[in-house]
Amino acid sequence: MTPLLFDLYRIGSGLIVSQAQNELSRAAASGAFVVTAPPGTGKTTFVPPLVANLLAERAAHGASPENDLQAAGSPSRVILTQPRRVAARAAATRLAQLSGSALGEEVGVTIRGERHVSARTRIEVVTPGVLLRRLIADPELPGVGAVILDEVHERTVEGDLLLGMVAEARALRDDLIVAAMSATLEAARISELLGDAPVVEIPSVLHSLTIEHAPYAEPRLDARGTSRGFLAHLAQVALRSQRAAGCDALVFVPGAREVDDVVALLRSGAASQAPNELEILPLHGRIPAREQDRAVRGRGADEPPRIIVSTSLAESSLTVPGVRLVIDSGLAREVRRDRGRDMSGLSTVSASRASAEQRAGRAARQGPGHAVRVYSEAEYAHMRAHAQPDIASADLTDAALLLAAWGTPGAEGLALPTAPPAAAMSAAVATLRALELVDDRGHITPAGRSVALLPVGARSARALVEGAQVLGDACLAAETVAAISDDFREPSADLPRLLRELRTGRHPGAARWKRESERLLRIAAQATGTLPRAAGPAITIAATATAPGTVIALGRPEWVARRTGEHSRSYLLASGTRAALPEGSELASYEWLAVHEVQRAEGRAADGTGAVIRMAAPFDETEALKVARSLVTFERTASIAGGKLRVREERRLGAIVLTQAPVRAEPSDIAPAYTAHLRSAGLGALTWREGASSLRTRLALIHRELGAPWPDVSDEALLANLDDWLGPDLGRLRADSSLAGLELTQALRRRLPWPEAAKLDELAPEQLAVPSGSRVRIDYSGDAQPVVAVKLQELFGLAETPRLVNGRVPVLFHLLSPARKPLAVTADLRSFWDGPYQQVRSEMRGRYPKHPWPEDPWTAQATARTKRAQQ
Repeated sequence: MTPLLFDLYRIGSGLIVSQAQNELSRAAASGAFVVTAPPGTGKTTFVPPLVANLLAERAAHGASPENDLQAAGSPSRVILTQPRRVAARAAATRLAQLSGSALGEEVGVTIRGERHVSARTRIEVVTPGVLLRRLIADPELPGVGAVILDEVHERTVEGDLLLGMVAEARALRDDLIVAAMSATLEAARISELLGDAPVVEIPSVLHSLTIEHAPYAEPRLDARGTSRGFLAHLAQVALRSQRAAGCDALVFVPGAREVDDVVALLRSGAASQAPNELEILPLHGRIPAREQDRAVRGRGADEPPRIIVSTSLAESSLTVPGVRLVIDSGLAREVRRDRGRDMSGLSTVSASRASAEQRAGRAARQGPGHAVRVYSEAEYAHMRAHAQPDIASADLTDAALLLAAWGTPGAEGLALPTAPPAAAMSAAVATLRALELVDDRGHITPAGRSVALLPVGARSARALVEGAQVLGDACLAAETVAAISDDFREPSADLPRLLRELRTGRHPGAARWKRESERLLRIAAQATGTLPRAAGPAITIAATATAPGTVIALGRPEWVARRTGEHSRSYLLASGTRAALPEGSELASYEWLAVHEVQRAEGRAADGTGAVIRMAAPFDETEALKVARSLVTFERTASIAGGKLRVREERRLGAIVLTQAPVRAEPSDIAPAYTAHLRSAGLGALTWREGASSLRTRLALIHRELGAPWPDVSDEALLANLDDWLGPDLGRLRADSSLAGLELTQALRRRLPWPEAAKLDELAPEQLAVPSGSRVRIDYSGDAQPVVAVKLQELFGLAETPRLVNGRVPVLFHLLSPARKPLAVTADLRSFWDGPYQQVRSEMRGRYPKHPWPEDPWTAQATARTKRAQQ
């Protein structure tokens, strides 16, 4: 059978990447390969049909009958991923045009809410989320002969997971071809993940490019994000530069809101200067597909020049034909996470230098170009070299669910370009447990597996599916999830009011919300097996006051919140975070809220909490206890206050205390309470008698000199091991006891190592035998040396200073007068007898005549008595 082949000559005409056709074919034949190629070289256009042709030829020769669908009359399919829906649709449309077919025939596309494929489809363009769910449903990917992961340098969480999972899928399918493509890529690391795959490098086709800087005099960012003044300056620079260049221009801004704002500014400015001579178009993921296609298709010969205002999606994963001028804001939207408040979201930050280069290069892909950077050269120099991967700072809840469904909970055992942070992954798994999507071991539950296969995030999926079941109204659940899953810029945080405005069409985003509600309604119907009814305003919020709150709480049970006090606009969330409603919000009259969005804030707006509630709905305690049941705990808290043991029982919803009351102490309360008290108050709360203090200082000296196994007895070490050495004694205390009665000497002896403990008195004795026959206490409390304070006469004849701890530490003698006043301090007795002693003798013999002061201390008898007592 003659295989159906794409016309690579036609498709690759004018593309630099086509010059590497032979090298790419050899790399693809190896089973896995990596392509590094700058934007504009044509890798997305040329590599998929090249691989599709290879698969068709293999099928024609019977190379892989096991997984090919050739036997059924269809060749195995190439799956091409694009990180964004706009880019996926544009790539599929371009490939279909070049192959001479309609979209959905030889070339198809599947993205959220849109699918154009048929039995003839040989190349299917999808977003990473679509392919992830197909892999989880069936890791063997039946009917798929190749997977091409494009733009992997963008380092989205889904893209990183997909790379690791596809690499593992090759173990099941050694006939599966896998390729990773990128404009800027750490090729060595990706090659390693794909089994040391060959790397094909495509050279740049960049034409001459000039760079101009037009900085704004004020900061580009303010407390609300991108400043209005900067956006106005950006629009002025764009209009001025486009008039000078007379060509199509591409303006880069950080997010969809800025796109809409700059488009409005440009249209206003263009209308006042040259109406109908300039077309201003937005490009971001929230506009309808036809408007996206209009922006990326290029303009006809009879159409006016265009200024396209885009987010970073046009940076590398999407080529806008005809652009010779780029105006770059130098800003980007990146994931940031506030771990202390358990909040994450997109923040506007300075872009990386790599992004700035990619953006500027867009002006010189098809000819000489010009780029205007609306920031200074100094600001460019201070930009980060590269943006960090999303997995380093994103909320990993969705990722953790996909990993659990894949069979690698917490990513354990799965090779990824960057390992997820352990703390963030632990938090994500804990969230999934609260959502009842994984079990206590992090393994996926049946409900979790069902949710993982839905084309929405874990929180939204649970809110949608369970919301439809709990409320008995899939439409209301879909409408609520649609309202909270998009940015409708509702400053009041009032979800019920937002829903009313969306339903009645008074909100500018009503059409977009309706489309998303209908999509979610179909998903809910598929998941629950119920027939959907038409979405619309039939259900009123007044009839079900807490229904939207129930849907929110099903997705975020840890953000159920209760007001901190009457008439307060501050709330305590079950997660422990405090946040305030905006001033004047109607929601402030409700004691309970279900919160969907929280944002960091300072000053009066946050009411001293450090955060503001941006989206919430009324709730009540009864519903909270049902929906967030996994967070309900009963805690018995024992503490020491005023030296007495006090015990309280609390019923909590996460951090929210529902009820509390004092109760009688039980034996099991005592030890934990005193342990916690000591860890808070320190060891000074104990009564250290002489024996215990002496033992501790002796052990401290031995540990300092010999180390292990002799124990560290510092405050930090003893507190860290409190249960080991003091726990048994704390456990024997009664409710009316106190710490003062503890015998610490025996407790400390539990720290002694065995059998070395037998040498304690040899290494650091409590007393020192001196020539007079006395035994004198050794003081180990000093930081430097152990001290022996003894009458001078008791040491006559002693030449060598005693040394402790195996001879490592000399004793420091404090030589005393008969009245036990200090005469001298020495650690070298021989030198003292031979020198300073004579001066001491001359000064003391007249003052203490009853005591011996011999001229020769070497031959004198050591004594603790007077001369008469010696006779």
